[in-house]
Amino acid sequence: MDRRMRLFLKNLAFTVLVPGTVAVFLPYWMIARSGRALAIDPVRLLLAGPPMLLGATIYFWCLWDFAVAGRGTPAPIDPPKYLVVRGLYRYVRNPMYASVLLVIAGWAALSGSVAVLGCGVVVAVAFHLFVILVEEPMLQRKFGKAYDAYRRTVPRWLPGSARTKP
Repeated sequence: MDRRMRLFLKNLAFTVLVPGTVAVFLPYWMIARSGRALAIDPVRLLLAGPPMLLGATIYFWCLWDFAVAGRGTPAPIDPPKYLVVRGLYRYVRNPMYASVLLVIAGWAALSGSVAVLGCGVVVAVAFHLFVILVEEPMLQRKFGKAYDAYRRTVPRWLPGSARTKP
């Protein structure tokens, strides 16, 4: 099996197991367990569709950049070999995490579930803690000065937030 096929399969497996579980299976399971039927009406679709579609689009765009530019996966056990600073990563350091939160917000809007919305808040806090306690120190060790410069000029979560010059 060639390198590109292995990389594709690793990215596919990660996508199904991690963001697929957090952004699709978990909210769906919470809604199903609540006993409420998932009423799909036009208003809820208009509220839920855009964040879900935007979240999925962002995720797959970033996944592509990780594979093509970074030559790796989003999985911490198989990270990119090169620092990815193209695409959406020019504007924010963590667009994949934001994409998962958008999909969860879509589920909350679609279902009207406060529990799913609360789950999204818990996931957001977990993402933030993982980023500051694990991911950023790991990227600092791996990419050194290049990551320092990137971190100084690209905000962690919100595009357009205050930036400093390197």
